[in-house]
Amino acid sequence: MAGGVPDNSRAPRPVENQTATITEFISLRFPLSGQEERLFLALLPAFLLTLLGNLLIASIVLSDPRLHTPGFLLCDLSVLDSLLAVISPKALANLASGDKTISFAGGVTQCYFYFFLGTVEFLLLTVVSYDRYAAVCYPLQHSTIMRPTVCFGTAVVSWVEGFLSVLFPIILISQLPFCGSNIINHFFCDSGPWLALACADATVIELMEFMLSSTIILCCLALVAYSYTYSILTMVIPSTSERKKALSSCASHLTIVMISGGITVFIYVTLPQKEYLEVNKVLSVLSSVVPPFLNPCIYTLRNDTVLRVLKDMWVRVQVVLEKRMMTMLRSKLSSYKDH
Repeated sequence: MAGGVPDNSRAPRPVENQTATITEFISLRFPLSGQEERLFLALLPAFLLTLLGNLLIASIVLSDPRLHTPGFLLCDLSVLDSLLAVISPKALANLASGDKTISFAGGVTQCYFYFFLGTVEFLLLTVVSYDRYAAVCYPLQHSTIMRPTVCFGTAVVSWVEGFLSVLFPIILISQLPFCGSNIINHFFCDSGPWLALACADATVIELMEFMLSSTIILCCLALVAYSYTYSILTMVIPSTSERKKALSSCASHLTIVMISGGITVFIYVTLPQKEYLEVNKVLSVLSSVVPPFLNPCIYTLRNDTVLRVLKDMWVRVQVVLEKRMMTMLRSKLSSYKDH
């Protein structure tokens, strides 16, 4: 009080003004000391190897005509895994600098692309499982079943469905009022911890997200499990060695899908429980790093056509290196003769 005039600067602001002041959020990340340094040292090489490996596979598929049709889905999956690391650069930069803030617009963008690309990956993995089913159970008709128009069409449908399924919930989240605390109990802008900061009732949005994630994830996992299990039980490959190779390929594909799918189900296809927040953070790190890191090895290096192309490329590289070595030796010999 000064001269009988109330000091309005100390009065609490209304909710509308509080929501207008929150322009950035703070990521709580991991509470234990030294944990963030170890996380940075683990994430950095994994992110770089994932990016380089997937870009290398995409460039190989695009450069060789033999892989344009059979490798189209693999190329699409590699590009997707490269983009799926969208949360890694920001998280790595924050871990390295110690800066835990992210703008509101940056948080919305990060949240949208994380769920958009994750949804597309589940849809594409379902298409890849059907491709393996056709290759194992109908080897003679495989090229007809998975012709270029079918591969392209299923890929486009997967991207469009992923784009549209996540768009409306993210728009609703971005329109919520946020007041009070701006600390997100996560290492990136996940929807669950973000909704916990909203001033308004977000029950409808949480229920919508739960229904969408449950439908997409569980349906995709069921189709993948059915495709690979049916392929293993009914394969019509006469050669014993080829049958063993197909069994190993199907089993490895099914294993990586079930691992990543199981993590995703635990995080997003369960009702939100506060006591599992710390566990969810660790599982989110695994789901955003491990599948994109392993997918190039599981889906590409076990593909016979890709292996043949890689061998041919290595032979061409060896020929080029040998020619250069011979050219250098000849130039040195000629220089010695001149002296």
